[in-house]
Amino acid sequence: LGGHSLLATKLISRIRSALGVELAIRTLFEAPSIAQLAQRLGEDSTAARTPLRAMPRPAQVPLSFAQQRLWFLHRLDGPSATYNIPLTLRLAGPLDGDALAQALCDIAARHESLRTIFPDTDDVAQQVILPPEAARPVLQVLDVSEATLAEQLSVAASHGFELAHELPLRAWLFRLDPQQHVLLLLCHHIASDGWSLAPLARDLSTAYAARCLGKAPAWAALPVQYADYALWQRELLGDESDPHSTSARQLAYWQHALAGLPEQLELPTDRPRPAVSSYRGQSMAFSIPPEVHQGLVAIAREGQASLFMVLQAALATLFTRMGAGTDIALGSPIAG
Repeated sequence: LGGHSLLATKLISRIRSALGVELAIRTLFEAPSIAQLAQRLGEDSTAARTPLRAMPRPAQVPLSFAQQRLWFLHRLDGPSATYNIPLTLRLAGPLDGDALAQALCDIAARHESLRTIFPDTDDVAQQVILPPEAARPVLQVLDVSEATLAEQLSVAASHGFELAHELPLRAWLFRLDPQQHVLLLLCHHIASDGWSLAPLARDLSTAYAARCLGKAPAWAALPVQYADYALWQRELLGDESDPHSTSARQLAYWQHALAGLPEQLELPTDRPRPAVSSYRGQSMAFSIPPEVHQGLVAIAREGQASLFMVLQAALATLFTRMGAGTDIALGSPIAG
């Protein structure tokens, strides 16, 4: 019936919760019907992994592997807006600025990742979780017009977080008039991702409603925090220096799979490649006719592939015809 990697990840998670087994995502593509998947469950599944739980906190809490990557890039390139995640909300009606500022503190107190900094200790990255009273996100209030709003949003969203000592969450409230406001929440990717935006907005709404009534939000404490996940992930994957660990085996696989990969694609560009990436690329929007889309979907089904796989193959073919060779690396973001 179709679908994409996000739905596949959700399905794998539900199978894990319901049946206590671990299933590879590739199995969904190889067995894309309920009947086929049921047959493969007993063949391909393995024992469930150690469940995520609250963990004892060591003196130095390590980063997750995703955080470690972002920390390294931050050290390499310095503060920039490249990994900022903005959430913009247009608010109609009267607004209580004090209640909003308190609600921002409430969500930072609830989610440790929003009050975590990443100081350098002998060049070893660690998470330092600040106490709620020392972690009050900045809320900047500015008067703007509709004509200047877009520019002001762009300027705010380009803020470069200094992860060593600055909270990874900031907020701006742009006041158009007493009844019209635009709220910008800006998170660094080291503390948030696309799936985090919905619970972030939900918890902020809950906290704001409570503060408008002069109360603290009445929510239950979270059973686990992101630091617990980072510790669990390290325990699950093991140390790279241990050749029998999961991380060592995965690293060895990718070192073999990517061996000999060209340093860059040799494309006939219209200007020289810069020595340092500027991140000044553009997004080009275009449409394809419905009949072309239907044809692509038909090709995917015939080849038992996803539409994404077909489009990726087409892009790689185009690069090859442009002179980039046949060993082409394409990167794409994934969830989970």
